Amino acid sequence: MASSELSEDRKRVKILIIGAGMAGLSAANHLAKNGMTDFLVLEASNKIGGRIFSAQTGKHRLELGANWIHGVLGNPLYEIAIANGLIDIVHVPKPHRIVAATEDGKQVPFGVLQEMYQAYVCFLRRCEEYFLCQYLPPEGINSVGEHLGLEMTLFLEKVSDPAQRHLRSLIFRCLLKRETCIAGCHSMSDIDLMQLGSYTELQGGNIALPSGYSSILEPVSRLIPPENILKKHPVANIKWRYCEEILLGNSVVSPGTDSGIDLQGLGDPGNESDDSDVTVTGETPAETSPNSSRESSSEKECTSVVENIKPDVSINVSAEGGSKGNISESCMESKTDEHCLGTQDGSKTVSYSNSRRKKNRKRRSQQPNVEVVCENGQQFYADHVICCVPLGVLKAQASQMFSPPLPQFKLKSIDKLLYDTVDKIFLEYDRPFLNPEVSEVMLLWDSEECCSEATEMKNKWYRKIYSFSKISETLLLAWISGKEAEYMETLSHEEVAETCTDILRKFLNDPFVPKPRSCICTTWGSQPYTRGSYTAIAVGASQDDIDNVAQPLYSNDQQVKPVVLFAGEHTHSSFYSTVHGAYLTGRSAAQILLAPDSPEELILEADEDASDLSSWIQGIALQ
Repeated sequence: MASSELSEDRKRVKILIIGAGMAGLSAANHLAKNGMTDFLVLEASNKIGGRIFSAQTGKHRLELGANWIHGVLGNPLYEIAIANGLIDIVHVPKPHRIVAATEDGKQVPFGVLQEMYQAYVCFLRRCEEYFLCQYLPPEGINSVGEHLGLEMTLFLEKVSDPAQRHLRSLIFRCLLKRETCIAGCHSMSDIDLMQLGSYTELQGGNIALPSGYSSILEPVSRLIPPENILKKHPVANIKWRYCEEILLGNSVVSPGTDSGIDLQGLGDPGNESDDSDVTVTGETPAETSPNSSRESSSEKECTSVVENIKPDVSINVSAEGGSKGNISESCMESKTDEHCLGTQDGSKTVSYSNSRRKKNRKRRSQQPNVEVVCENGQQFYADHVICCVPLGVLKAQASQMFSPPLPQFKLKSIDKLLYDTVDKIFLEYDRPFLNPEVSEVMLLWDSEECCSEATEMKNKWYRKIYSFSKISETLLLAWISGKEAEYMETLSHEEVAETCTDILRKFLNDPFVPKPRSCICTTWGSQPYTRGSYTAIAVGASQDDIDNVAQPLYSNDQQVKPVVLFAGEHTHSSFYSTVHGAYLTGRSAAQILLAPDSPEELILEADEDASDLSSWIQGIALQ
């Protein structure tokens, strides 16, 4: 069904999912699998999959986005791929032979390269240990790059020959560039040392899908009704206290007279407002544990602002906010219509009747909690929203995307986390020119790789390319990260192809290296619906910031389930930066909304003859 023909009743659903990347598809798939189809997925682009993007060019399939399934044991994507025949389990990968060369075209002995790689891996593992161990790094060492630099300095002091010392330093710098593409950063000095070990690496290595990573999207989205995914619907605003605004009459036009949608389902377009004018806003202290329980949500730390207080509403308001801003517990627990009275520290109190509270709860249950407005002007209404927007988009738009704005603790954590650019450069040739036994050429640049000034970027950006790896005999792949990747995105593909040809001719010491037939470069940094590649924990950030971003939102303290849930790789505290992390968070968000409003109680009855609990327990036979 075309979006322009979308019926008005389809714009009011139980659940809205924003983003059809892996997290959004996982959430929708889990809902559909459990018989819940009253949902819509709003996708900004014209395709599903998000940062999963396989493209065909000639006889080659290019992975423009996610490259591998990271790990086997405990990876749900690997299980899906196996169940759907997407992995060739009898395929034996070709041997990976690496050649490392300097700018003058001299190749490094493989023994030296192997020695340096083993030392580097050892240094990196020591960095990861700080996350779990009690000891602290040397004073003044806060980043992974600083610690690796210190380790390398101590290692090179043992090499007496200056030429050999210099050669090993070049290899070390090349490995650091490679690590920035793995971690997703401009420099390893951007990655927090104490948090490096927070990422959990699943065993089994990196698995490529022969038919392309995009092939995983079919089984993940198979159960989702096609009409439930609306493409080209970028979201402009999420009014996540829409129900409260309607009830409180905060200058909100009744949607019954605006869009013609009967949001209450009562055939009444008038939609009466509540009798109180209460708006709940707030900020969670940094010390709270965001995912521990419902009580640690931002709504439990809210400040209530009361305007035009009615004489039959009881709310304590303090200058500091906090618990005094909530409806008193004694009043909430009252089973009569009597007033709950009392003052505390001079704060205003008025009464709230039980019958009116029941009436307001009924109205809330009939009103949509959220209004989502798309850039094309279409409005959608739902009880819950699962926001699967990438962290890069949240960094750029979170302060304007949500109404009211997100709590400050969440905005601060979004800002603290790192979401940099990692790009790929594909070079396709008419004929092979590399030795068939060589699978990768490492580039040992002889000068500093970092480009601090924009004026230097034109002549130095390509020094961030650390290698060219062979995808096939006629297809090469180069990776580039950080500011250099962002600059590369501004260049034409022809200019990038010429630069890469010059690099290969220099390092291979071969002036006859052909120009590629085609050059394809990714542009994840400048893509408006991604604005980067994947999440990392920057210096000064921690897993707590990921948990803060993941923390759901409740628009009032009477709600059993959250109004807004967050999913995506940036919301998984140990699988961030991975597709399986995105998948798991989307599934978890759907599970929360599918769960019953009240948990089932398990009642154990003791034997009537038992005199006390201990004697009853002793009668249980343990097997």
